[in-house]
Amino acid sequence: MLKVLAHSWPLLLGVMLLMVGNGVQGTLLGVRGAAENFSTFQLSIVMSAYFVGFLGGSRIAPTMIRRVGHVRVFSALGSMISAVLILYPLLLDWQAWSVMRVVIGFCFSGIYVTAESWLNNTATNETRGQTLSAYMIVQMLGIIASQGLLAMGDPKGFGLFIIPSVLVSLAFMPILLADTPAPTFEDAKRMSFSQLFATSPLGCAGMLLTGCIYAGMFGMASVWGAMRALTFGQIAAYGAALYIGGLLLQYPIGWASDRMDRRALIMWLSVAGAVLMMVATFVKLPFTLILPVALLLGGIINPLYSLLIALTNDYLTKEDMPGASAGLIFLNGFGAIFGPLVSGWFMAKIGAGGYFLFLGLLFVVLAGYAGWRISRRSGPVEQAGFTSLSPNASSLAVGAVMEMDPRRSRAG
Repeated sequence: MLKVLAHSWPLLLGVMLLMVGNGVQGTLLGVRGAAENFSTFQLSIVMSAYFVGFLGGSRIAPTMIRRVGHVRVFSALGSMISAVLILYPLLLDWQAWSVMRVVIGFCFSGIYVTAESWLNNTATNETRGQTLSAYMIVQMLGIIASQGLLAMGDPKGFGLFIIPSVLVSLAFMPILLADTPAPTFEDAKRMSFSQLFATSPLGCAGMLLTGCIYAGMFGMASVWGAMRALTFGQIAAYGAALYIGGLLLQYPIGWASDRMDRRALIMWLSVAGAVLMMVATFVKLPFTLILPVALLLGGIINPLYSLLIALTNDYLTKEDMPGASAGLIFLNGFGAIFGPLVSGWFMAKIGAGGYFLFLGLLFVVLAGYAGWRISRRSGPVEQAGFTSLSPNASSLAVGAVMEMDPRRSRAG
């Protein structure tokens, strides 16, 4: 790991600063929007708009990189992000925010593709797993740090909009000045959704559902907090707990996934998530108990994402992995678009409790489908190794994870 850090620290530092900037704006808009009397439905559109842009960026950014190169794409998208972050407090209108969220989602998606291809290029076969682990850790740390930064600021002022703009601008320095050549970029051969679904029905359905859960969970967290009349610091602490839980439980869940049927683990984690969300829905917990709920919720949903990638990987040949990774990311991003929208509808209809109820119902669907799939076919003869990965990763990082373990099976 020390060797990886010594070689890749400029890129990893840049990614962490990017995540701080992105984490600040995600939570801040929900709180500031509520203070500006935006309705829950309007805020749900604002939050969903980011994932519309992110999904578009994941499809278009590779073409842009091939045409003009990594450095130009990185610089152009980064400049756009900095500009949009400063414009938010000047255009206090939910429709303008929605458009800007599409733009900023597109730009962040393109930047992740660029940064991840650079990181993947610096890694060798021996260090790729450690590099990806370090990448996941700095992403999580960046988001956690962003919530700490939020707790020290005032959402009604300009400072918290300017700081992430500065951090994003600073993030480009270590990446662009790193003494590593820009990698070549080639499009992966696409795998049709029908082929992908036939290969791993649970992997496809699970990625769609976890995208919806993840976006609803984090995208609407600040709106839920405002409805619960939590302080700005409490909302930030809740957001940080979601990621701390994911960081703490990734390893033990990954360890278990290499020793049992991953479908069963997915089912039982989803059952645990459903029970947890139903308790939070129907029992008005004090904030001191909400934080453990957030830790467990984040500790379930973040590893579930990696588990579904690993499960799909168990049924793929090496040649199919790059195309499959693009399909999985698309399904996850498509589901993410609807997470804040449907969560916002639930909250508008039944109040703050709708936030947890929506997440709980999605966990029920995922648990039920996983149980049904277990009854339909046997598990793979041999499982590939588990590698943790953040839901913010692009198809490049997912593809790299899928290609690391050469063991493959076509069972069932």
